[in-house]
Formats: sequence, C-alpha cells, structure tokens
Amino acid sequence: MRPDLPLVRFRGILEQRLGWTTSDTEAVPILPVLAERAAARHLSESDYLNRLAGRDWPEETAVLAERLSITETYFFRHGDQFRALSERVLPERIQARAGQRVLRMLSVACSSGEEAYSLAVAALRACPARDWIVSVLGIDANQEMLRRARRAEYSEWSLRETPSEVRERWFRRTEAGFEIVPEVLASVQFSEHNVAGPDEPRIWHPGRYDVIFCRNLLMYLTRATVAVLLGRITDSLAEGGALFLGHTDTLGSDPAGFVVEHFGDTVYYRRSAVVPEPKPVRPVSRPVNPVRSEPVADPRARTLELLRDERFAEALAVTGGDDLLLRGVLLAQMGQIDEAREAAQRLIDSGRPSADAHQLLGVCREVDEPERAHGQYRLAAFLDPAFAMPRLRMGLIARRRGDARAAADDLSAALELLPRESEERITMFGGGFGRLTLSSLCRTELDAALSRGSRR
Repeated sequence: MRPDLPLVRFRGILEQRLGWTTSDTEAVPILPVLAERAAARHLSESDYLNRLAGRDWPEETAVLAERLSITETYFFRHGDQFRALSERVLPERIQARAGQRVLRMLSVACSSGEEAYSLAVAALRACPARDWIVSVLGIDANQEMLRRARRAEYSEWSLRETPSEVRERWFRRTEAGFEIVPEVLASVQFSEHNVAGPDEPRIWHPGRYDVIFCRNLLMYLTRATVAVLLGRITDSLAEGGALFLGHTDTLGSDPAGFVVEHFGDTVYYRRSAVVPEPKPVRPVSRPVNPVRSEPVADPRARTLELLRDERFAEALAVTGGDDLLLRGVLLAQMGQIDEAREAAQRLIDSGRPSADAHQLLGVCREVDEPERAHGQYRLAAFLDPAFAMPRLRMGLIARRRGDARAAADDLSAALELLPRESEERITMFGGGFGRLTLSSLCRTELDAALSRGSRR
C-alpha cells in the first residue's frame, strides 16, 4: 500500500522544525491539524506543506506547537521527585551556594507554569533566610501555555496534589480558583523557546542552574534533538546540580557527566565534577629585533568578566596572586568560606583600610555568625559611606531579626546608593545579580519593613 504522502511530509517537517518524532499512535492526531491549518491559511495541503518546508515561518511553527503539545500538568506533580528535591537536593545546593545566597532553576517544557511555580515554592520554603534570591525560568514553545503561565490563575483541579499548608501560604483563593502570591511570582519568569532551535546563551548559560526539570519531553523528540538538548542541559547545570527527568525517560546507568542518585522510589541525576579540557600549548616565537612588546591583557578585567559569567574556577586561575580581594570573593562564591575569610583577614591585617575587605569578611561571617557579619558591614559602610552593598546586607540582617526600624534605615540608604554603585562592586558582591534586581530586592524588603513597622 502506498504511504500517505502528506502525512509522511508533515511528520518530516515537524521533526525538522520542532524536533518532534511522531507515529501512528501519537496522542494528538496530526492529520486533522494539517487540514485545519491549511484551511486557516487558505492553502491546499500541498501548498501549505511547501510553504512550511521552505523558509522559516515562525508564527505558524508556534501555532503548530500549540495545537500538537501535550499540556496536562498540575502542581507538585510526581510528589516523590519533589520530596527528593526538598529533602536532599535543595539543602545540598543551599550549602554550595552559601557564598552567593542564590538558587537558580530551569523548567524545560514548562507548559502552563505549574511546574515552574512548584519549583519556586519548594526553593522559597527551603531557603534559610529571606535574603536568598530564588530564580526560576520556565521555557516552552507553546505561546498559549506561556500566556496562561504568566496569568498565574489556576483551578482547584490544578492544586489537587498540593498540601493544604502550601495552599494557605503560597496561593490566594479567587472567585475562579487560585492565584499565585506575589512573592512566588517575583521569582519566576517565562520565555518562549524551541528546544530544536538554535542555542540561546541567555537560557543555556554554562554552570548556571542548580536544578533542571525536563520531564516527559525526551520521548517525544528525535534522537538528534535529544542529543543536542541533553548537551545543553549538561553544560548549563552547576557542578553538583540535579537533573530530574520524567518516569518514562532515562539516561542509563552510567550517563556521561552525571552520577545516578536514588532517593526513596525516585531517581535523579547529579552533575559530576566538570574537568576542563586541557588547552593546547602554543610555541612562542620571539622577533629578532622587537620594536615593542605586545600589550598584555588585564588579568583583573578578565577575572571580573569570568566572575560575571559565574565561571569561578576559571576566574580563580586567571586572577593574579597579589589580588587578595578578588581571590577571596571567588573563593566565597565557590563555597570555600574558610579560605575566603583568611584572604579578607589578611587584607585587613595589612594595615591599609579597606571597605571591600570588611564587606568580604562580612559575607563570610554571615553564613554562621550574622551579628559578627553585621559588625563587618558597619565598618565597611563607615570606611566608605557611598558603598551601597554593606547597607543592603545590614538591612537584610535587621529584617531577619525583626528590627523593622533599623532595616528601613539601612535599606533606604542602600536604595539611594545603588544607582551610583560601581559595576565592579556589583559584580563582586551582588551574588550574580545586576543593579536592577538588587534594587528590586531592596525595594521589596523595604516595603515589607515599613509595613511591619506601621503595624507596631
């Protein structure tokens, strides 16, 4: 029997444009979608397929992603995985990120947002203090699902596996169902992204994420698309970060770049240590009569660039041995708090007043001695009254101990100083976030402090 040529062509185009593999048993029959979309474009099926197979047609590709996606989901789906996340993975990542106080997570094929918001709630519940920053990115090719995710309004059915105490704390009841509280909304962003499309550095940033969820997607993708996607996921996970797949997906018993972890009845994958590839040694040729030597790249500028990209080990290898401050900052970011504290103390003991050294020592002390950290931040602010970062940290410490008035004073000062803070200090002491994000955090905490103070 002669194969149905339009169906064969359509399947091939879907593989090319979306990376999807289809069969006669697909959950969403594709022939009716072909007929519907050809009619909507006022084309015959043959002309529609010719147009689709030709030059890029992103608006139609987006519609096909909407029509053919499997979008059923709900909050805290597969509770065994969220238990592993909350009870093992997040405590480990919080310890690893103590120097940064930042958690970043990615939800691949996030659909209507329930998974991304569930990740944010789990992280916010796990964070040991309010000044930790939680950042969750949800990506999907389905524009309609992303619109629903951004609305953040859900039915009772979407919360069917959500514990009552979580509902009460992180959701608000509405006439139509439930909405997400602002604290969670502020932690989650969504972006349209086709996993079969070109690389997007703003999403697939090396070593960026502590946790990636990519569940029930791989089985729908072609082998080539799976290989590319897993490569991006692997590179984007921080060392020690965790990858959760759907129960129908597996990387095998010895996956490259990962260690298989068991927790209860669930399995996840932990990113193993990243071993940098050795760089080839190039012979250096010297001119016989050199007129002038070639300029040497500024190691500090290169170190700061790598620090902004969160490539801490590479930055540490580049920075000069005499730059104790930058070395200490990098050691703190890598979780080597004792070594970072030693570097800061050496700077202070050198006899030359350094607000930045006291700021670094405060960051190291805050892990387990917040009041001693507060004293270091106070010294940093005294030595440099224009330094915004110590005022921000003092304000956050005051918020944690319930001193609304002190928190409001320090956070107000930080908010005024942040627009003029140097880029170098933002890079070194901003925990991986820029001026706008830090200002937003400062404003949110200031509003909360003022609100608490007004109730007393």
